[in-house]
Amino acid sequence: MIEPTYAHERNYGCRVTQTIYRGLRTVTLENELIRVTVLADKGSDIMEFLHKPTDTDFMWRSPQGVRNPTTFVPTIPRPEGAFLDYYEGGWQECLPTGGDSASYGGTSFGPHGEVCLIPWDYSIVEDNPECVAVSFYVRTYRTPLYVQKTLTLLRHSGVLTIDERLVNEGAEAVDFMWGHHPAFGPPFLDGSCRVDLPGASVRTTDLSPMTRYRSGSSYVWPHVAGRDGQELDISQIALPTELSHDTLFLSELAGNWYAVTNTSRLVGFALSWPAEVFKSLWFWQVYGGAFGQPFYGRTYNIALEPWTTPKTTITAALAHGSARRLLPGAELKVRLRATAYSGISRVSGMHPDGRIIASAA
Repeated sequence: MIEPTYAHERNYGCRVTQTIYRGLRTVTLENELIRVTVLADKGSDIMEFLHKPTDTDFMWRSPQGVRNPTTFVPTIPRPEGAFLDYYEGGWQECLPTGGDSASYGGTSFGPHGEVCLIPWDYSIVEDNPECVAVSFYVRTYRTPLYVQKTLTLLRHSGVLTIDERLVNEGAEAVDFMWGHHPAFGPPFLDGSCRVDLPGASVRTTDLSPMTRYRSGSSYVWPHVAGRDGQELDISQIALPTELSHDTLFLSELAGNWYAVTNTSRLVGFALSWPAEVFKSLWFWQVYGGAFGQPFYGRTYNIALEPWTTPKTTITAALAHGSARRLLPGAELKVRLRATAYSGISRVSGMHPDGRIIASAA
């Protein structure tokens, strides 16, 4: 294990930088191609995933920006939980419940669970020009879970590898749901962006008043019935003038990856995950139509979120039979790879090491 030192900072190859941003411990991993910035003191959120050659940050930044939970005090606590008061956009880890507040096991949880709002500890485990790796770890406080994730970056590579370990440190079984919540926004996101993925069943239920879809449960990716009955291709990102706001739920996934490509600028982001753990993909679409607090129609973004379940709370996942369970002392390990790429208009697949397979079409 390599502890932080005051040695001369390296300015080439792979490197790690530790800073304080708005009072929060922040860790940046970078190489010649990408820069990834993590808010260690706020959920280990990835607030920046920058492709250096094109100066493209894929992560969406909400109108709130980064707020320090220790110095920013809301006027009154939200009854449903604090997530939105501190939501800066970017990429959250969500555990042990999902998108909505829930009560389970004699306690209550706000949206997206425990780990996305609390500080994580970290250690630099490798630091040389060829490779940097930082391990982030946290213990939950309403469940007996220990989470450790190690972010690794190799020289001349656009691939960030995320190795995670989830452990039940309690003396009784724990039910949970687990998700990753990367959100994408301008200037990367625009009407030229396309989503590629191998195939899925699409459910359009629990729609918002600003939906652009007709309710249904068995559409086949990427074609979904619009509100007016006309077929929509949801792989094509809509414009903010659409004034819609939806979350679609993809299941029966034909593969374990997706890619979002700006076809005008030929730059994109891809993510892969273990299909046996994350069996669902949530597709959050804000095409200018998220009205009311806290967005007030100001936002244009999407999120493509691998989840262990298509349900939005642990209680609903249990009823659906898609909750995960860890026995006392048991652990679950996963590996995700996030890749920045350029010079490609469409993607047909990802290699196991995260390299992109360009579409011939």
